[in-house]
Amino acid sequence: MIRNIVFDLDGTLTDTLQDLANSTNYALQQMGWERRSLEDVRRFVGNGVRRLIERAVPENVSKEDFERCFALFQQHYLVHCQDTTGLYPGVEKMLQDVRRQGYRVAIVSNKLQAGVDELYETFFRDVVDVAIGEREGLNRKPAPDMVRLALQELGATTADSVYVGDSEVDVETARNSGLPCISVLWGFRDKAQLVEAGASVFIEHPNQLLCVIETMF
Repeated sequence: MIRNIVFDLDGTLTDTLQDLANSTNYALQQMGWERRSLEDVRRFVGNGVRRLIERAVPENVSKEDFERCFALFQQHYLVHCQDTTGLYPGVEKMLQDVRRQGYRVAIVSNKLQAGVDELYETFFRDVVDVAIGEREGLNRKPAPDMVRLALQELGATTADSVYVGDSEVDVETARNSGLPCISVLWGFRDKAQLVEAGASVFIEHPNQLLCVIETMF
């Protein structure tokens, strides 16, 4: 029986795309490089902010210029990570319902830990037990390390837990972690991309989550 839910953050619980794009373009502009569209940034996210910037910068930039650009992004995003970011419609009620039904909840994100902590304080303090972001010594998703740490901190096992995410990275993370995966269709990837990645269980609205967990797992 499922008693623990591990959520991805960006694209699953929070719509962070515009703030990520704004900080990416700030850094690119400061370096004198071409801006990226919102759809470019949508394609680039999923493997952590360092990978986001690696994908956003022009080809063949020097290591020194890349590190300068990445530092500019980090500085800007830590100040502006909540300018436009908010919960997707229905997510707040979903999390409240999950808690009311006795599930324990974790967030695992490739976002920097400082950014995860800030969003946790704003949106999740009363409904999430564990919030894990990118930190030194912990491999990013799709490696299973973050999920394993979350399960450990929850006192959970793979037998009583499920993973919920919005991207192909999340599908692979769940697979690598030995967890069943529920893919949401309101996030950064469309259904065709998720199916191609191996996703097979989908929800179109947060209010469907508990029903799917209770009937399919």
